[in-house]
Amino acid sequence: MKKSFLLALAAFMLASCAEQTALRHPDWAYDATIYELNTRQATAEGTFQAAEALLPQLRENGIDIIWVMPCQPIGKITRKGTLGSYYSIIDYCAINPEFGTRADFEHFVAAAHKQGFKVILDWVANHTAPDSEWTKNEGWHYRDSLGKLMVQYDWTDISKLNYGNQDMRNEMLKAMHWWMDSIGIDGFRCDVAGEVPTDFWNWAMSDLRKTYPYMFTLAEDEDKAQELSETAFDMYYGWSLHHVMNEVAQGKKGVEDLWANFAKADSTIRPEAIRMNFITNHDENSWNGTEQERMGEAVPLFQAFCYVVPGMPLIYTGQLSGNHHRLEFFEKDLIDIDEQYSQRELYKELNALRARNKALFSPECGAPMQRVPADNGHIFACVRHKEDKWRDNTVIAVMNMSGEEQNVTLDLTGYEGKYRCMCGKKTVLEPIQAFTLAPWQFKIFER
Repeated sequence: MKKSFLLALAAFMLASCAEQTALRHPDWAYDATIYELNTRQATAEGTFQAAEALLPQLRENGIDIIWVMPCQPIGKITRKGTLGSYYSIIDYCAINPEFGTRADFEHFVAAAHKQGFKVILDWVANHTAPDSEWTKNEGWHYRDSLGKLMVQYDWTDISKLNYGNQDMRNEMLKAMHWWMDSIGIDGFRCDVAGEVPTDFWNWAMSDLRKTYPYMFTLAEDEDKAQELSETAFDMYYGWSLHHVMNEVAQGKKGVEDLWANFAKADSTIRPEAIRMNFITNHDENSWNGTEQERMGEAVPLFQAFCYVVPGMPLIYTGQLSGNHHRLEFFEKDLIDIDEQYSQRELYKELNALRARNKALFSPECGAPMQRVPADNGHIFACVRHKEDKWRDNTVIAVMNMSGEEQNVTLDLTGYEGKYRCMCGKKTVLEPIQAFTLAPWQFKIFER
C-alpha cells in the first residue's frame, strides 16, 4: 500500500509540474534515466528474445528509457567486418535477422512497456547503405561528377542522403511513422542529427507529435543544440562536458573548467533542452576506450557527477555488468559479466535518488545548480534546491576532482541542517562545514 501511494504521489507531482509550467517534454522524462541497448553484445545470443530477459534487472536498477541501437537489416556491399555496422541500413522498415524477427521485437517492446519502460529507436536519417533500394531513386543520394554514390568522412559503408529531394523526405517521414504506428515505439534517438537539415527535423517531429504528443527525441549533436531543441528534440548530447570530464580525470583540466562548461551551455543553449550526461556510449567504448581506460579510479565519481548536475544520465550496455573491454563494433563481442561487480549498487542508489528527489529532475522541473563556496580548488561542490508544497528538495554534492586526498571547508550558509548521506547515514551539516576527501571520493547529501 505504501509503495503504491508513493508511486501515485510521484506521478501526481510530475503531472502538476507539467501543468504549472506548460512543458513540452513528456512528464515521464523528467526523472528518467536512459539505457543504451547494444543488442548484439548484451547477451550471448545477441537477440531481442535474449535481451528481453534483461528487462526485470534493468527495471530493478531504476532504468526508465531503453534506447535500442538500430535494428534494421545491414548493407552487404562495402560492409565493414563480418556483421557490419548498425548504422549502414539497407531497409528502414524491416528487422535485422541477426537480432530475430519482427514478432520478436514487437514482443520485446510490449514486454518493456508492461514493465514500465519507454522504448526509443536509434534512427539513421543521414545516410543509407550503398545497396539500399533507395539508391535506385534518382536524386535521393548525393553523387560525384561521375555519378557514383558519395560517402562521408571515413564511413565507406554508407551513402549520404540528399535532403534537397522532397520525395526522399516524404519517404523518410513515412518510415518513421511505420515504427510509431505499427511497432509502438515511444520516440527516436537520431544519429548525427546535426548533419541532417534542421528544417526536416522540425517538419518530421511536428508531424509525428500530432499523433504522438508524448514521444521522446534525442539528438546526437551539441553544436546545433539550440536550434534542434526549439521544436524537434527533447535532449541533446553533452559531448563537451563528457570531454572535460575525461580531461579532469586525466589531470589535464580541473574544477574551473567544469564550471566554465556549464556557464557556456547556460548562455548558448535554451534552458528547456535536456543535456544527456554520460561517461561512455557505443562510440566512446569502441573507438576511444572504456571508461576505465579514460577515467581510471575516477569512474564512480564521474558517474555520480552525471546524476547531480543538470541533465539526464545515460547508462550504456555493460556498465551494470562490469564490462572492462572495448567492444568490437562490426563483430560479435559479448560484454564482460561480473556477478560481483561492486558498482552495480551505486547505479541503483543514484537512480533511486534521482527518481525521488525533485531537485535532480531534468529542466525545467528540476532545480538550477548553484556553486557552493569552497576553499580548495580541487573540490567541486554544488547545491540543487527546489521547494514545493510537499517537501524541501535539497541535494548537496561534494566531490574531490583529484587523485590526492583533499581537505576543504564549505560555506553552506542557508543550507545547513539535517541531511541523509546517499548511503543512508544521517548527519548534520553546519553553516561552515569541513571535509576530508580521499582521492576521487565524493559525498552526496539529501535533505
